[in-house]
Amino acid sequence: MKTKSLFSLLAAAILFGSCSKSESSGGESTDGGSKYIVAVTPIASTGVADYLVTANSLDEGTVSILGNGIEQDGTYRYYLTTNNKFFSFLYGQGNPGAVTAYNLTEGKLKKLTNFQSETVAAFAAVNDDVLMTKMSRNLATPTHTWYRVNTNSLSIVGEGSLNALELANNGEIGYFSWLTQVGNKVYAPFFSIEGSSFTTKYPNKAWVAVFSYPEMKLEKVFTDERTSYIGQYFTNGLGTVENGDIYAFSAANATSKVGDVTKITSTNPSAILRIASGTTEFDKNYFFNVAEISGGYNIVNWTYVGGNNFIVSSKKKQSDGTYSAATTIAAVNVVDKTFKIVSGLPKVDEVKSFTQRNNYSKKDGKTGYIGVNLTSGESYVYKIDASTATATKGLKVEGGAITAIEHLD
Repeated sequence: MKTKSLFSLLAAAILFGSCSKSESSGGESTDGGSKYIVAVTPIASTGVADYLVTANSLDEGTVSILGNGIEQDGTYRYYLTTNNKFFSFLYGQGNPGAVTAYNLTEGKLKKLTNFQSETVAAFAAVNDDVLMTKMSRNLATPTHTWYRVNTNSLSIVGEGSLNALELANNGEIGYFSWLTQVGNKVYAPFFSIEGSSFTTKYPNKAWVAVFSYPEMKLEKVFTDERTSYIGQYFTNGLGTVENGDIYAFSAANATSKVGDVTKITSTNPSAILRIASGTTEFDKNYFFNVAEISGGYNIVNWTYVGGNNFIVSSKKKQSDGTYSAATTIAAVNVVDKTFKIVSGLPKVDEVKSFTQRNNYSKKDGKTGYIGVNLTSGESYVYKIDASTATATKGLKVEGGAITAIEHLD
C-alpha cells in the first residue's frame, strides 16, 4: 500500500537537501586516503548534538572536537556506513527526523544531502539501498511504514506499509529490533509488545520475520521458545559469519505488567541461537546458553569481528531479577561456545559508558574498536583482541563522550 504524502514530502526534501551548501570537517589526511569517523557528544548540558571528527588511526594519537569537526543537527543520532557513504540519522522522538549523508573527499567529510523524514527506529543497508522503517506502538493504528533510499541517486525508490499485528499474530504489535539483509531477503527480528510501554504477555519467545526484497512482502515468521526476543531496541541481534550461518542473541530481559509494576519476566536464559545458512528456521540442534556459561551475564549488544568471534557488551543478573549496568565487555566465540571477559579495560567504577552501537571492526577474525568514556571526563578508543580477550588503550578523544566509530575510504 502506497503512502503518497510521505513519498512526496521526502522526495522534495531530498531534492532540496542535495542542492544545499556542502560542509566539510577539519582533520586533513596526510595521504588523502581513508579516515576513521568518530561521533562525539560534547561535555555540556543535555540536548546537545554530536560532532563528527576524523582520525587517521584508532590505535594512537589525539583528536578534539574543540574548534574541529562537523556539528550535527540535533541529538540522538544513529549512524550507518554503506556504499562508501556515511549516513547520520536523527531520531526525532515522535517528531520528524532527518537523514544526512557524507562521503570522503580529499580527506574531509563532505555533505552530499540532508533531508527531513519520518522518525525511523530501524534501518539497514540492503543492496544499494538504505531500508528504513517507521513503526507504530499503538494497537489502534498498528501500521509500520517502510521506504527505500538508493545510495547512488540519494532518492527514494520505493515505499509502503504493513500491518504490525500480523507479525506475532497474538494480539500484540510486532516491533522490529533491527533489519538485516540475508541473500535477497530481509530478516527482521521483533519484539511482541502491548504498546508504548514495550511490555508483553509473551516474554519467553523469539521471533524473526522474513520479507522479500524490494517488495517487502511478508513471507514467513519463525520462532523459538528456548530464550526471549532477539536483539534490543535500536540494536541488531543478528550476526552473519563467513560460512553464511546467522547467529542471534537474546538478552532475555523482556518485561511484563505484574499488577501495577513493570518487571523483567523472562524466565528463559540469555542465549544465542543459530539460523543455518540458506534456511528460515532456528537450528534446533544449536543452543548457546550464555547465562549458564558466563555465570549469570546476558548480552545486550555485539560487534562481529570475523572468525566466529564477537565482542559483546554484557550485564550481570542480580538476585532481585534485575540487571546491573552494561559495564562488562567480553569476547564470545559462537562455534566454540566460549564467553571470556576482556582484561585491560579501566576499572568498572572508572567507566561512565561504553559505545553500545556503531563499534568498528575490520573483520580480521579478532580485532574490534569500542569507545570508553570515563567518569573523569576523558574518552578513549580501545582496541579489543577477541582471540586473547584483551584490550589496549588507543586514540584519545577530547571534548566529549564517544558515541560511534565508523570508517570511510
